[in-house]
Formats: sequence, structure tokens, C-alpha cells
Amino acid sequence: MRKLSVFNQVSIDGYFRTPSGDIRWMHQPDNDEEFRQFTRDNAATAGPLVFGRKTYETMASFWPTPAAAEQFPDIARQMNSRQKIVFSRTLDNPSWNNTTLIKDDPVTAVRKLKSEPGDAMAIMGSGTIVSQLTQAGLIDEYQILVMPIVLGEGVTMFDGARKMLPLRLTTSRTFRNGKTYLVYEPKT
Repeated sequence: MRKLSVFNQVSIDGYFRTPSGDIRWMHQPDNDEEFRQFTRDNAATAGPLVFGRKTYETMASFWPTPAAAEQFPDIARQMNSRQKIVFSRTLDNPSWNNTTLIKDDPVTAVRKLKSEPGDAMAIMGSGTIVSQLTQAGLIDEYQILVMPIVLGEGVTMFDGARKMLPLRLTTSRTFRNGKTYLVYEPKT
């Protein structure tokens, strides 16, 4: 069965976006070469990226631009070339290349996608999708990058989750810039 991971950046107080949806705090200039290499390596995986509409529109408004290509050439190339799956009932014509629009229920669609052959899939952002798929037991791994910032208020990536999910830490890595990468799997 195909693996499904989540990659999200969160503040120390557990938020992945502000109440207004602002995520600029995630993208501050960074002088940590080890972290930049980690980011390039992480973006170089081959599988499809999975998004909800809001995250998709945010990503699609940046990664295909000349500014993205100039600031993050390796990552922009990877983001633009990879297959993308967006779940939305309101989006009609996704503009970002290599995008498949799915208007069906995310739980049903992901269950089907996981049963098909292919590379592992990764959800980025997309808190509503993460919460739904977590509750359905469809996420195999949670990759969380804890950022050294307190937002004070915001939205968690598990907003709407209704039951407890015990997790097991499988990987941790701390960078000089104060960011900490944690990987968890659901306990079985």
C-alpha cells in the first residue's frame, strides 16, 4: 500500500497558520546551510503532493513565479514538476501544471489512491484535509518542523480532530537556526 505523509511547519505554540491564514512567518531569511540542504533534499522526493484548495492556491501563486525560481531554484523546479492532487469542491480550473483536481470526498479518494501503485504521497499544509484523513486513519507519518516562534493564536493542523491519536517518535533533528524536525507514526 502506498504511504501518505504530512509535512507541516508549526509554531512552538502549535499553530500552522494565523487566524487570517498568514504563513509568511514560516519563510524568514535563513543563514543555516545545513537547513537549506535539508529543505532541498526533502523537496527532491518523487511522489505526488496533496493539497486542500487554500494551500494549493497559496502554493500555486508562488512556486511557478520568477521570484520562486530566483530565491529557491532547486525547490521551485521540484515543486513545479511534481504531480499535484488538489481536493476542492469549488475550484474549477487548476492552473498549476501537473495538477489533478478531485472533487470527491477526500477520505474515499485517498483510500483509493493509497491502494494504487506508485510513489509515496505527501500532504503539505491543508489542515482540513489532514484532520479528516487523520480521523480516518489514512496518514502513515507526520513530519513536523517546529519553528522558533510563538504566534499566540491560530489554527492547528488537527483542527476539528475528535479523537486522541497516540504517536511514536521515529526521527528528530535540530538545526542551528532553532528549527526542530520531528517525525511521528501512529502507534498500532
